[in-house]
Formats: sequence, structure tokens, C-alpha cells
Amino acid sequence: MGEAESLQAKVLDFMARPRNYEPAPATVERIETHASVVFLAGPFAYKVKRAVKYPFLDFSTLERRREACRNELRVNRRTAAQLYLEVLPITIEESGNFRFGGEGRATEWVLKMRRFDQAKLFDRMASEGRLEVGAMPRLADVIAAFHDSADRVLAPDQAVRPLVEVLRDNADAFAGIVAPEAGEELARLSRDRLAALSARLKARAYGGFVRHCHGDLHLRNIVEIDGAPVLFDAIEFDDRLATIDVFYDLAFLLMDLGKRGLSRHANALLNAYLDAEASTGNLIGLAALPLFLSMRAAIKAKVEMLRARVAPEDQAASVREEARAYLSLARDFLDPAAPRLIAIGGLSGSGKSAVARAIAPVIGAFPGAVHVRSDVERKRLFGVALSDRLPASAYAPEISHRVYAMCRKRAAMALEGGQAVIVDAVHAKQEERDALAALAAEHGIPFSGLWLEAPGRVMRDRVAARTGDVSDATPEVVDAQLGYDIGAQSFTVIDASKPVDHVAAACLERIGLKSRAHR
Repeated sequence: MGEAESLQAKVLDFMARPRNYEPAPATVERIETHASVVFLAGPFAYKVKRAVKYPFLDFSTLERRREACRNELRVNRRTAAQLYLEVLPITIEESGNFRFGGEGRATEWVLKMRRFDQAKLFDRMASEGRLEVGAMPRLADVIAAFHDSADRVLAPDQAVRPLVEVLRDNADAFAGIVAPEAGEELARLSRDRLAALSARLKARAYGGFVRHCHGDLHLRNIVEIDGAPVLFDAIEFDDRLATIDVFYDLAFLLMDLGKRGLSRHANALLNAYLDAEASTGNLIGLAALPLFLSMRAAIKAKVEMLRARVAPEDQAASVREEARAYLSLARDFLDPAAPRLIAIGGLSGSGKSAVARAIAPVIGAFPGAVHVRSDVERKRLFGVALSDRLPASAYAPEISHRVYAMCRKRAAMALEGGQAVIVDAVHAKQEERDALAALAAEHGIPFSGLWLEAPGRVMRDRVAARTGDVSDATPEVVDAQLGYDIGAQSFTVIDASKPVDHVAAACLERIGLKSRAHR
């Protein structure tokens, strides 16, 4: 053990004793990671950077640890100002005793934070089955708002540089836990995919999609406080590693949900994020999502390998096995399912959106199909919140024609990004249904049109029971739609009078798919 590590070990012993805090807590809980040690004492948490040096971070000197603490305070106050309080020195007095914020020489630096309920951590809720799919839209709104406010970097090289640095040592890094040829294959496929995407990623930098993001956005770094998701523990040791494409930031969280088998959550998060992000140009960035997901899984494998080094001997083997699981996932992401286009039509209250949400996670590449909804596009056209009610004039035929064109444009952009798409709209006119079939043919992909049909009474009751829905439909709107001349039906008719899960299963059967886990 070096001199710095030896002195830090004494500081950590000091911090583990309740009597050294003011006021003294009953107990002090110690949490260790490969890069830091956190002490939970009373209402506060105290975080110390380990005196370590890895290829991607350097906390080996006292001054580096001080700057890392200060930067952590700065970057995390963007999203969690209520948690991040101050940076304190731990000093050594003439007596040789350590003290928080004393007058003596600083021997260590500590980030002081306000504690939160550990049961409200998103990873804890996910592990215990308490993380609701319904929480994903609000989380997506928080992430989208953060990304929107984050500093933009127009330098095109920054769109690629962090990815190149991550990939540089992949083959060698994984040699200890997988066969050399497996590590080499993953590294080669990743480099090839990055080379193919390089021009597009640089264009996204010019478009403003490279920003100073969170950088370490997974479930363990999200907590619910006062009913709202709060992002914390952003990358602090190198701003360049967090200055990345917004999809690369989001990909860590999507990958984490997928690894846990929470594909429905991941799909809901992606679609809510796309709805919250006003720029349709972001959709083209979906082409990079398989690579981003793979790289995030590979990074997590590296973290697990580092954790195995400090884990007790009886736990190290299981940690290494977890690293192998992440590497397998990283490889799978580089072989995504082909895109396809699905249209779901039907009158208001037939269950189009509920069915679309139910089947989207199992269609196409992880995390599933992009859900394009005419109700959302109409609100987007008028520049109002999704919860705002539009006047009847917003549903004039000429407006609806524009809305359907917007839906097809959005679908085309997502398809060009390699993602499957579900277009959810009434599609009462034959030309609207034919236009989507033509769009699929233009892209050379499979097309399925599904028409949901339910008794008028059922549709009226469903519409009347809605609360907080983006749709403006009322029972009276249903009555008016029942008089539509639908014309020759080219879509497959599905009985939508049954519960959503039954209708979703029937739809998947008709398009030749079954419910499946993420890939």
C-alpha cells in the first residue's frame, strides 16, 4: 500500500466512527465502490474519492480528489441541487487527530450530501418489483428537460472521440473473462459500426445533439424525492466523457432496464423521451442506438471487472459472471432485429394506443417500436402541451391531412434509423391506410395494418372513463365517427372488445410475432 493509500485508510477509519460526527449518529454505514467510499451518518452522506488510478480516471493525488469533489458538486447541482451541499476538508490537527473542516492541514476532501430514502432508489425499486411502467413518462420528461438545458458542443469530433476512447482497449480488457476471439469480435464489430456511423454522429453534433450530459445515467443514479425522479451522481472526473450524444446518455438507462428484463419500461421511456423532445431530427439518431447500447453494456462489464478486484473472495466469482453477462448483452445489441411498420387503426375508444403500448416492446430492435400517435402530433402541430384540449377547428379535414403527413414523416425518420414503428391513428380513409402501406414498400420492410373494432357502447364507455389522456375524444366524437364510411377495409380486423392483453396477443399473432424478452 502506498503512502497516499495508507493515509487515506486512516481517514476512512476516522469517518467510520460515529463519535467523529457532529451531532454523533447512532451508526455509520459504509458503502464502497471501485472509485469511492460513502459514509451514511445521520441525515447526511459523505463521499470520499479512492486514491486510485484507472485508465479512465485518476484520483491518485489529493489535489485531483479535491477537484473531482468540486466538479461533482457543480455538475450534480444541475439536476439534484437539493442533495449536493458542499465540499469539506478533513484536516489533521497538531495533536495528530483528524477533524471535519478544521484549521489544520487538509489530508482528504469530502463531498457532503443530504441523504435520501434508499428504498426510493430506482434500482432498488426495480430489483424488488416496485418500479412501475407508469413512472417512465415522468422520468423521460425530466431527462429530456435536462438534455434540453445542457450545454451544447458543436465540435464534430466530440461526437466520436469518447466512443473511440471507450473502444480502444476493449479486446484486451475482456481477455480475462471471455475467450479472446469473443472479445476481438465484439471490438471489431463495434469499431465497424462506429466507422459506418461516424459521419452521421458528427452531423448530430452540428445539429446540437452533443451536450454536457449526465454520463452515468442508470437506475442506481436515479431516486424518487417528493414523488419526482431526481438524477444524481453524474460523471465528475472528466467533463469530456459526459459531453456526448444525448442518445448515448439515454442508452445507459435503456440498457440497464433491458438487462433487468424490463423491456416494457425501456420502451415506455424511449417513446416518452421522443415525445418530449421537440426535434424530429433526433429520430435519425436512432441508427446509433444499437452501438450505444452495446457500448454501455461493455462499459458496465468493465465496471463489474473492477468491482471483482475489491469484492470479497466469496463474491468475486459471481461478479465476474455478471461481467460476462454484460458482454453477452453487448454482443446481442450489435445484431438488432430488422425494422417493420405496423399501423393500428380504429375509431376513438377502440383501444389503439393501449394496444400499441402493449405490443411495441416486442417489435423490432430493443427497446421496441417507436410509437407514433396522431393525437400527439396534432398537439405538437399546435404547439400546446399534450394535456391541453384543442378546439373543434383543430380537427378540420385539412388539419387532419397535415397531421397524418406528420405521422408518416416521423415514421419514415424512425425507420431510417433502423427502428420498428407503430403508427396509431383512426385511419378512417382508404388513402390514409394505403399511404402507410406505400411507405413500408418504399423502405422495403414488412407492413401490417390492424383495424380494432369494438361495439359503440364499449368505445363510448372507454372514452368517458379517460383521465389525463392526450386524446380529445368524447362520447359524442365516437357517435360521429360511427357514421364514417370506412370504405374497403385493407387492414386486418381485430375484435377489440376484450381486455387489452387479449387484444394485444391477437394482434401479435396476426403479424406473426409472440411476446418475447428483450434482445
